[in-house]
Amino acid sequence: MDSLIELFCDVDDFCQSFLPVWQKQLLSAGEIQRQRERSLSVSEIMTILIHFHQSHYRNFKAYYIQYVLERLRPEFPGLVSYNRFVEFIPSVLVPLCVYLRTRCLGTCTGISFIDSTALAVCKNPRIHAHKVFAGLAARGKT
Repeated sequence: MDSLIELFCDVDDFCQSFLPVWQKQLLSAGEIQRQRERSLSVSEIMTILIHFHQSHYRNFKAYYIQYVLERLRPEFPGLVSYNRFVEFIPSVLVPLCVYLRTRCLGTCTGISFIDSTALAVCKNPRIHAHKVFAGLAARGKT
Protein backbone atom coordinates (compact mmCIF):
# COMPACT_ATOMS: atom_id res chain seq x y z
CA MET A 1 0.00 0.00 0.00
CA ASP A 2 2.97 2.35 0.29
CA SER A 3 3.06 2.77 -3.48
CA LEU A 4 -0.63 3.74 -3.51
CA ILE A 5 -0.06 6.31 -0.77
CA GLU A 6 2.99 7.71 -2.55
CA LEU A 7 1.02 7.88 -5.79
CA PHE A 8 -1.84 9.69 -4.07
CA CYS A 9 0.50 12.20 -2.41
CA ASP A 10 2.18 12.98 -5.73
CA VAL A 11 -1.15 13.32 -7.57
CA ASP A 12 -2.63 15.43 -4.77
CA ASP A 13 0.37 17.79 -4.76
CA PHE A 14 -0.01 18.17 -8.51
CA CYS A 15 -3.76 18.83 -8.24
CA GLN A 16 -3.29 21.47 -5.53
CA SER A 17 -0.94 23.41 -7.78
CA PHE A 18 -2.61 22.77 -11.17
CA LEU A 19 -6.36 23.01 -10.49
CA PRO A 20 -6.49 26.67 -9.32
CA VAL A 21 -4.53 27.79 -12.39
CA TRP A 22 -6.69 25.68 -14.69
CA GLN A 23 -9.96 26.91 -13.13
CA LYS A 24 -8.93 30.54 -13.75
CA GLN A 25 -8.37 29.87 -17.46
CA LEU A 26 -11.67 28.07 -18.09
CA LEU A 27 -14.33 29.97 -19.97
CA SER A 28 -17.75 30.22 -18.39
CA ALA A 29 -21.05 29.79 -20.22
CA GLY A 30 -22.44 32.94 -18.61
CA GLU A 31 -24.83 31.00 -16.40
CA ILE A 32 -24.38 30.36 -12.73
CA GLN A 33 -24.03 26.63 -12.13
CA ARG A 34 -24.19 24.79 -8.87
CA GLN A 35 -20.83 23.43 -7.87
CA ARG A 36 -21.83 20.60 -5.57
CA GLU A 37 -18.96 18.94 -3.77
CA ARG A 38 -18.27 15.36 -4.83
CA SER A 39 -17.64 12.54 -2.42
CA LEU A 40 -14.37 11.81 -4.28
CA SER A 41 -11.81 14.51 -4.98
CA VAL A 42 -10.13 14.97 -8.35
CA SER A 43 -6.87 13.61 -6.96
CA GLU A 44 -8.63 10.47 -5.66
CA ILE A 45 -10.24 9.82 -9.04
CA MET A 46 -6.92 10.32 -10.82
CA THR A 47 -5.15 8.04 -8.34
CA ILE A 48 -7.63 5.23 -8.93
CA LEU A 49 -7.29 5.61 -12.71
CA ILE A 50 -3.48 5.59 -12.60
CA HIS A 51 -3.40 2.71 -10.12
CA PHE A 52 -5.59 0.66 -12.50
CA HIS A 53 -2.85 0.85 -15.12
CA GLN A 54 -0.27 -0.25 -12.55
CA SER A 55 -2.36 -3.26 -11.53
CA HIS A 56 -2.67 -6.63 -13.24
CA TYR A 57 -6.31 -6.06 -14.15
CA ARG A 58 -7.17 -5.74 -17.84
CA ASN A 59 -10.79 -4.69 -17.32
CA PHE A 60 -11.54 -1.46 -15.45
CA LYS A 61 -14.99 -2.58 -14.32
CA ALA A 62 -13.58 -5.73 -12.72
CA TYR A 63 -10.76 -3.71 -11.16
CA TYR A 64 -13.13 -1.17 -9.65
CA ILE A 65 -15.74 -3.63 -8.39
CA GLN A 66 -13.46 -6.45 -7.23
CA TYR A 67 -10.45 -4.49 -6.00
CA VAL A 68 -11.29 -0.87 -5.27
CA LEU A 69 -14.73 -1.34 -3.71
CA GLU A 70 -13.62 -4.36 -1.66
CA ARG A 71 -10.02 -3.64 -0.67
CA LEU A 72 -9.44 0.10 -0.99
CA ARG A 73 -12.50 1.39 0.88
CA PRO A 74 -10.39 2.36 3.95
CA GLU A 75 -8.09 4.46 1.74
CA PHE A 76 -10.99 6.06 -0.18
CA PRO A 77 -13.88 6.44 2.28
CA GLY A 78 -16.14 8.33 -0.14
CA LEU A 79 -16.23 5.65 -2.84
CA VAL A 80 -19.19 5.69 -5.20
CA SER A 81 -20.74 3.04 -7.41
CA TYR A 82 -19.03 2.00 -10.63
CA ASN A 83 -21.56 3.83 -12.82
CA ARG A 84 -21.15 7.06 -10.87
CA PHE A 85 -17.35 6.77 -10.99
CA VAL A 86 -17.45 6.37 -14.78
CA GLU A 87 -19.46 9.61 -14.94
CA PHE A 88 -16.62 11.38 -13.05
CA ILE A 89 -13.89 10.30 -15.48
CA PRO A 90 -14.45 12.94 -18.23
CA SER A 91 -14.13 15.75 -15.69
CA VAL A 92 -10.58 14.68 -14.74
CA LEU A 93 -9.35 14.01 -18.27
CA VAL A 94 -7.46 17.30 -18.72
CA PRO A 95 -5.71 17.22 -15.31
CA LEU A 96 -4.87 13.54 -15.85
CA CYS A 97 -3.34 14.21 -19.27
CA VAL A 98 -1.29 17.12 -17.93
CA TYR A 99 -0.13 15.02 -14.97
CA LEU A 100 0.93 12.13 -17.19
CA ARG A 101 2.64 14.50 -19.61
CA THR A 102 4.63 16.32 -16.92
CA ARG A 103 5.38 13.57 -14.44
CA CYS A 104 5.34 10.22 -16.20
CA LEU A 105 7.24 10.68 -19.45
CA GLY A 106 10.82 9.48 -19.49
CA THR A 107 13.73 11.16 -21.20
CA CYS A 108 14.66 10.20 -24.73
CA THR A 109 17.67 7.88 -24.82
CA GLY A 110 18.24 8.13 -28.55
CA ILE A 111 17.07 4.58 -29.17
CA SER A 112 13.90 4.36 -31.22
CA PHE A 113 11.94 1.51 -32.72
CA ILE A 114 10.37 1.61 -36.15
CA ASP A 115 7.49 -0.63 -37.10
CA SER A 116 7.84 -1.75 -40.70
CA THR A 117 4.43 -3.35 -41.05
CA ALA A 118 3.02 -3.07 -44.54
CA LEU A 119 0.06 -0.71 -44.86
CA ALA A 120 -2.43 -1.62 -47.54
CA VAL A 121 -3.62 1.68 -48.99
CA CYS A 122 -5.84 0.46 -51.79
CA LYS A 123 -6.50 -2.58 -53.91
CA ASN A 124 -3.98 -3.25 -56.67
CA PRO A 125 -6.39 -2.71 -59.62
CA ARG A 126 -7.09 0.83 -58.32
CA ILE A 127 -3.47 1.95 -57.91
CA HIS A 128 -3.42 4.11 -61.05
CA ALA A 129 -6.78 5.74 -60.25
CA HIS A 130 -5.69 6.83 -56.76
CA LYS A 131 -4.70 10.51 -56.86
CA VAL A 132 -4.53 11.37 -53.14
CA PHE A 133 -0.75 11.12 -52.73
CA ALA A 134 0.11 11.23 -56.42
CA GLY A 135 3.63 12.63 -56.02
CA LEU A 136 4.47 11.09 -52.65
CA ALA A 137 3.15 7.55 -52.54
CA ALA A 138 5.08 4.72 -54.13
CA ARG A 139 5.09 0.97 -54.06
CA GLY A 140 7.66 -0.66 -51.89
CA LYS A 141 8.63 -3.71 -49.89
CA THR A 142 9.00 -4.07 -46.16
